[in-house]
Parts: sequence; C-alpha cells; structure tokens
Amino acid sequence: MPLAVVYSRAAVGVDAPLVTVEVHISNGLPSLSIVGLPEIAVRESKDRVRGALLNSGFEFPAQRITVNLAPADLPKEGTRFDLPIALGILAASSQIKRESLGDYEFAGELALSGALRPVHGVLPAAIAASEARRMLVVAKENGAEAALAVNDTALVAPHLLAVAAHLRNESPLEAVTGEPSACINRHAPDLTDVRGQAQARRALEIAAAGGHNLLLVGPPGTGKSLLAHRLPGILPEMTRTEALEAASIASVSGRKLQLDRWRLRPFRAPHHTASAVALVGGGSSPRPGEISLAHQGVLFLDELPEFDRKVLEVLREPLETGSITISRAARQADYPARFQLVAAMNPCKCGYFGDASGRCRCTSEQIHNYRQRLSGPLLDRIDLHVEVPRLSYQEMEGPRGESTATVRARVAQARQMQLGRHGSLNSQLDNQQIEDACKLKEPDRQLLQQAVERFGLSARARHRIMKVSRTIADLAKSPLIETGHLSEAITYRRCDR
Repeated sequence: MPLAVVYSRAAVGVDAPLVTVEVHISNGLPSLSIVGLPEIAVRESKDRVRGALLNSGFEFPAQRITVNLAPADLPKEGTRFDLPIALGILAASSQIKRESLGDYEFAGELALSGALRPVHGVLPAAIAASEARRMLVVAKENGAEAALAVNDTALVAPHLLAVAAHLRNESPLEAVTGEPSACINRHAPDLTDVRGQAQARRALEIAAAGGHNLLLVGPPGTGKSLLAHRLPGILPEMTRTEALEAASIASVSGRKLQLDRWRLRPFRAPHHTASAVALVGGGSSPRPGEISLAHQGVLFLDELPEFDRKVLEVLREPLETGSITISRAARQADYPARFQLVAAMNPCKCGYFGDASGRCRCTSEQIHNYRQRLSGPLLDRIDLHVEVPRLSYQEMEGPRGESTATVRARVAQARQMQLGRHGSLNSQLDNQQIEDACKLKEPDRQLLQQAVERFGLSARARHRIMKVSRTIADLAKSPLIETGHLSEAITYRRCDR
C-alpha cells in the first residue's frame, strides 16, 4: 500500500509534541487534502509543496493524495510541515525509500523553488527530537539554534533536493554540532557608575542573592533606572538548563534568537503603555509575553504607577507560581515566568514628596490617589521596598563603589549556599522550607511579632521578611539568622501606604 510516515513536531507553548505525518496515495481524481486540524498556513502548504516538487524535478502524483497530521485533535499551525509533507509524498510515490525516514524528524518551510526556509520554535523541537533519539533536519538558517539541544547534532539543508539526496545515501547533509562560545558582555553597565546610594546598592545585592523582587522609590534622577539596569550584571551566569529554557521561549516567540547572547540573562523593560496581553502573553494563537521573555532574568517596570492597574494585577499569579497559563477557546498554552521583578516609582505625582528641597506641591489627597494606583496585594508580593533619595553634590562627586564583578562573586557564593541547603533560592522556599531554613531565636521572634502587629503586615509579608533575613544571613556567611539580619529585613518593608 502506498503509505509513508514522516515525523515532525508541533509548537504548543514551549513544548514540541510529536506529529506523525501520514501520506496515502490512492486512485481517484487528482487532489491533495490535508486533515488533522490544520490552520490556514498548513492548509496552504499543499500549493507550496506542489510547486517545490515540480520545480525540483520530482514527479507530482496525478492521483488522490491524503495527508493526515496525527494526533488529529492537536491544532497544527505554521509552515514547519512543508518539508515533511513533501518527503511523505516522495516516499509514498516511491521516489525515495520509506525505510530511510524513521531515524529523522523534519521541520522547514518550502519555497516554490524547493529551497528550505527557516521556521520559528526550532529549539524545543530539537530538544524533543534528541530525547526521542532521532536526528532533526532543518533549514541552514536554523542549524545553529537546533544544535543548542543537549548532545544533539542537527542536519541542515539548503534545498529539498539535498534532503532527498541524503535519504538516498547519495550526498550526506551538513552537520552542525556544539554551541556558540559563551558570550562575555563586555559592554554591560557596571555598578561603579552608581555614586552614593549605599542602601539601594545593598538592597540590589540582597535581591540578586536571593532572587527577591525589588521596588525603588525616589524623586526623578536619583539613580533608580541606573540601579535596575545593573542587576543582570551581578546575577550569576545561567546554567545550561536555565539558558535552554530562556532560549526556547525566545525561539517560539517569533523574535529572532540571538545566538551570541543566549547564555546572558534576559532583561526586559516594557513601556508603561504596554497592554496586559503584551505583558503576560496571549493572542488567538497564544504567544509568550514580556514576563516569559524575562524568564531566568529581570523584568524592569519603570514608572510603575503609570501602568494600567488591570495590567499590573495580572502579575500577581506569575509572581507567586513562576508560570503563566494562557487559555483560549480553542487551545491553551503554559509558559514559564520565573522572573525577578524590579520596579521604580516616584513618591508622588510631581515626584518630589519627602525631598529635602521642598519642591513638592501635591496635596495629601493627590499623594494618596497616586499611591492607590498600586494595589496592596501587588505591593505585598514585592520583598524589598527601598528609598532612593536625592544625592548631595558631595555624594555625586564622591568615590566610586564596588564593581559588578566584586558584588557578583558574593552573590554567587550566597546562591550556592541556598542551592546546597534546599535546592532553590530563598525567594522560592515553601512554607515548610521556611520553617526549616529560617529559624529564629525567641527574642527575634518577638521582634518580628512586634513588626507584624505594629505595621499590620500579612502572613505573606511575614514570610517574605523571613526569606530576606535568610538571604542577608547567607551574604554574611552566617548559619543562623541573627537579630541584625532580621532588623535589616524589616526595614525593607514600606508600611506608609
């Protein structure tokens, strides 16, 4: 029976489920039909495939051709199925051997000339193909991305003819192995550029060491954005697993994956006019948003109260869970969103409330309304609230502080202590792990109780204070949380809303 089976991969979130392309040729009026929930781009592939086969010198069967994309209940989208459909037709019509297809998976768009064009989401497909012990064949432009997969060798082809020649054992395809060399970001901003602001620098180091969220509050021009842009530099380099997770999201997002920077932690800074869909992801075909593109990196929200309140509220769940689920009527997609939030805001609408210059002319009602743009539940999820005051001229001309490299070494050491203790950063500890890792002496328990009762803190805020205390102790290389560590953590909770 003229039936051929070719393997490919779909794109569902950052997953790449297997798609079996079954091609059957039977007698009847010449036609080509594609079944198995194909969307528009997949249905249009029959015209691209016909043109590619004829222009490449192959015979296009003048019979009834049925292409089934299994499983049939999984939506198929994009142009990635052009190549496997074309190869299935060639195999079903005995122009290439069916037996040669079993060890490979294919993904690529076909030009009418038969040339292979790149597609999005190749990296998750390459990882899945490697786990299935099959070789992935892609366009030449996708080769370096596919080769990032663990212990995998990607085969690249410029044309449909080259793929057919490889399957006939006439001319092997070019293999791309390994990964690009680790990128050193020589132009990354350095902490030495920040003059003064000792408390804000200290809070930035604590946030980096424990993976804590950070809110910077101060008048315009005091260095809030300057500090935020230097956080990625003091974070340790991503592990290969973390880098693959972040690169997979970039791969499926439709944005070009920067292979020379794939090991650098992402830094995303959306404008305050961004919509909720832009921030968390969405669309009729769900795509990742800024919080997922910042996975394993930093999400910086400048002018926090200027964001629409409904937009900010969608951050509450991913801040707790580290993931986001985008549900639509026809499909659902899960994206990781383990990001570190850094936000900056002015203390009032004019920006100068509390400044020594006395320039603020806002009424108490205006200040209250400005701060009410941020909900209590959102602020409760931010571990460190830090004042960034205006600097005096002497402080602006003062000596430079520690460099990024010096601070990063301390941060890396503190993170190693956390990973060795519970296998996760302090910001990710669950309730039982908090009880185990954040034990307090009786006087310190009383101090924490007084702070909770005096400032009306929630149970979540109490837990976050304990986590920050544990991070401060780790930076001090202390096995126990001391009174000084707890006292410093309490000072990082703003209670004047």
